Amino acid sequence: MIKLQHVRKVFADANFTALGDVSLDISDNEFVTVVGPSGCGKTTVMNILAGLDFPTGGQALVDGETISGPGPDRGVIFQQYALFPWLTVRKNVEFGLRTAGVPRAERRRTAEHFIDLVGLSDFADALPRTLSGGMKQRCAIARAYAVNPSILLMDEPFGAVDALTRVRLQEQLLRTWSQEKRTVVFITHDVDEAVFLANRVVVMAARPGRIVEVVDVDLPYPRTEEMRLSPAFTALRNRVWSAVYHQETVA
Repeated sequence: MIKLQHVRKVFADANFTALGDVSLDISDNEFVTVVGPSGCGKTTVMNILAGLDFPTGGQALVDGETISGPGPDRGVIFQQYALFPWLTVRKNVEFGLRTAGVPRAERRRTAEHFIDLVGLSDFADALPRTLSGGMKQRCAIARAYAVNPSILLMDEPFGAVDALTRVRLQEQLLRTWSQEKRTVVFITHDVDEAVFLANRVVVMAARPGRIVEVVDVDLPYPRTEEMRLSPAFTALRNRVWSAVYHQETVA
């Protein structure tokens, strides 16, 4: 589904190498999290996959085709909610469908399906300013799913909410993903979040940005609070934390 082949990114005006030599294959419907210290190039990787930036060297491909710009096959969810404040939840979720020319009745059915899936049916006619941070992000997730992308790119989407809301959003995201499979690339600074969500955790280091370890998370879905407290989870969490901490201290 996604292939990064020896991707480099140099910002010449700042004389800064953001990515050194990054290679990674991500399979169809896989959930991959990317974690690492600030400045390790996580967001640069995301921007290249989204088609918002381009490699200086190497290749970034989706389904064997070089990424040449943004496309409907990739939905992007940012830390900031990026909702249209003058549109209701329903209208926000319908927006991409409307711009694609989907008939009104069909986009209404699609929007209601995903609004229900993220638990916002009672707020379908609410404006974003009346929603909590977690509800806004659930609306953004529903909007991304509604246009039926094959890939979801998520750049620290839960970073702006409190700890309990963050856990609830993680659980909600996995419920949605289990029902509406997509390939997901999820950027985070939170090691627990990275392990809880993923099939694989990609650990990056800085100066230049590079992948230093890929950890398989051999825990079954659905992921539960009990699993988060289990010895198996703790062992994986400690392994990832050690890799991230080591890169933080030696970079």
